Amino acid sequence: MKKIFSLLILLSIINNAFGQETKLNKANKKYEKYSYIDAIEIYEKVAEKGYKSVELFQKLGNAYYFNSDLPNASKWYGALFNLNETVEPEYYFRYAQALKAEENYEKSNYYMELFNEKTTDSRGKLFNENKNYLKDIEAITPKYKINKTDINSEFYDYGPSFFGNQIVFTSSRSEGNLYSKIHDWTKQNFTDLFVAQIDSTGKLENVSNFSTTINTKFNESSPVFTKDGKTMYFTRNNYNDGKKRKSDDKEIMEKIYKAEFINGEWTNVKELPFCSDNYKTAHPALSPDEKTLFFVSNMPGTIGNADLYQVAIKSNGSFGKPENLGPTINTEGRETFPFVAADNTLFFASNGHPGLGGLDIFEAKFINNGYAKPVNVGKPINSSMDDFGYVVNSDNLGFLLQIEPEELALMIFILLQFVHIY
Repeated sequence: MKKIFSLLILLSIINNAFGQETKLNKANKKYEKYSYIDAIEIYEKVAEKGYKSVELFQKLGNAYYFNSDLPNASKWYGALFNLNETVEPEYYFRYAQALKAEENYEKSNYYMELFNEKTTDSRGKLFNENKNYLKDIEAITPKYKINKTDINSEFYDYGPSFFGNQIVFTSSRSEGNLYSKIHDWTKQNFTDLFVAQIDSTGKLENVSNFSTTINTKFNESSPVFTKDGKTMYFTRNNYNDGKKRKSDDKEIMEKIYKAEFINGEWTNVKELPFCSDNYKTAHPALSPDEKTLFFVSNMPGTIGNADLYQVAIKSNGSFGKPENLGPTINTEGRETFPFVAADNTLFFASNGHPGLGGLDIFEAKFINNGYAKPVNVGKPINSSMDDFGYVVNSDNLGFLLQIEPEELALMIFILLQFVHIY
């Protein structure tokens, strides 16, 4: 009888292990396809059953981290380090970033010190060069008055750009979206470009879909316009003229496209010549003289996850060779969403330079044909969560994006407007 009982227990253990393995394989397939929300649901059920492993906690942490949910990423990276197993140095950096979202800066700094000891990474060096970065940021006199806009939805709203007396922005909202097509990665609509009017007080109103010729069944985002309103550059998935193309490893990349405004509509949509099926180009920005296009890419030669580049726009409309902005600006982390002000100051978001948490916005002055060391713009523009998509006009009216911790359950990107007060 005892043997039978022991055998039943053994079989139960084997069946349970087999069931967990089946669930993990299913979750891993979701994870590999960037369907992080679906993967998280399965991984957490497995974890709740008491299953522990380096791979499980890494992937759970990553799934939240890549979806900008840093507090939950912190939970699972914490579980990872509690295993006391050897992990890649990058996880020390990610955990440090996730801890900042909880404003646990002391513990974050501890993991950044360990990260610096284990690597020759510029992110560690930048931290080590100024361990008092928090005091420096706190000492910055606030330059901005900031409020939520009246056009925020319960969906992703980001990537604002001035277009005359209007703002064109990116949204996954369902109302007004041309196609009802849900993205596996976000469980929201694929993004369209929307337009809102700026009223006499600077507030946004009257949101509508921007263009039936620009918006498609795939993602469009982050536009920028020439001053005459006749040319736009924007980001779109690798889809044009009804044709979808994939990279060698079957991924649909982002590309920058150009369009012209002719006879009252946007037309002649063409991908820029330095784009590729095998790497990403995104988030274009124009210099004040409109002779240089700035953008984000992970093309060969990129220092980190995503770098800032510039490329000359020639008088005949052709483009020069893209140039990496170099290690003063770019780190082994992520630099993204560039914007160039009227005085040629470069604003961008980064998680590689020391900041308050997630992506922070930095400014780099243009001096002697190059950029000075970036400076964190401080509060209230930056927070412990992601802050990005900074733009400002000649009237000192600006917009940016923040993720508020209390909104994480729905992952609402809050579109904010600010006034630069001096």
